[in-house]
Amino acid sequence: MINYPYHLARLEGRIARDLYRAALPLVVRRKIEPPRQIDLDVLAYSNEATLPEQVASIRSFLKFAGRPKRFSVFTDGTHTEESARLLEQIDPVVNIQRSLAIPDELPEKILTYLTTHPMGKQLALIMSAPANGPTLYVDSDVLFFPGASDLVTRAAARDAPAYYLCDCRFSGDERLILDPPEEKYPVNAGFLLLFKNLDWALGLERLLQLRGDPNFFTTQTIVHLTMHLNGAKPLDPQKYVLQIDDQCVYRDHYGGPALAMRHYVNNVRHKFWTHFAR
Repeated sequence: MINYPYHLARLEGRIARDLYRAALPLVVRRKIEPPRQIDLDVLAYSNEATLPEQVASIRSFLKFAGRPKRFSVFTDGTHTEESARLLEQIDPVVNIQRSLAIPDELPEKILTYLTTHPMGKQLALIMSAPANGPTLYVDSDVLFFPGASDLVTRAAARDAPAYYLCDCRFSGDERLILDPPEEKYPVNAGFLLLFKNLDWALGLERLLQLRGDPNFFTTQTIVHLTMHLNGAKPLDPQKYVLQIDDQCVYRDHYGGPALAMRHYVNNVRHKFWTHFAR
């Protein structure tokens, strides 16, 4: 039996995204007056393919969370000059970064992963933070909501080495897990609030021991192990949401004024746009 609400939502999301993509030159000229300044650096990692999501994500952050000290978008190298200009037109704090300093004394296997693999480059960026105070790492497919003012409280508290977004299930590279209990309390690497440089030894050691090539979830598993090794705390899953249980229905079951953010991972990416369109 055809699930018409699901397919209608996907169609609506695709249309909304296409229209937004076509209108980007106009969208970025519409200036946002953030409600506050936030003592926070924000880092994002994205590519040309996710340009519409990245623009919408940054604008929602400025609208609901506030203006950070810097909002640095690290490109995987695929952004065109035009796309880079569009991103930097959003707000004076937004800047495009095309390179990242990586210590060259790392083992060759780790250095190769951090400099050549798309997800390895994401890991290198996360490992570089924080540099100048509290730092938020955020993926491009995250939308912010009115409850994002909670980030001001979280950034000021500094009562843990880091905060992480709870995943709805363990999505990782099983080859890096040596003991089943290590999968408990799954971490999503797409939204991390970092207050101090973390000890990455365990995750990198597992990477060195890995047989075969890293996969899409290798970085997330290294982040998962590192967060727990360093005593990071989970963000409130009622305010900071990653869920896919509304994938096959029409409505977004979570988007609303009480929410701080939702990470619209691939399963529910269309809901990023169906909600945004409203």
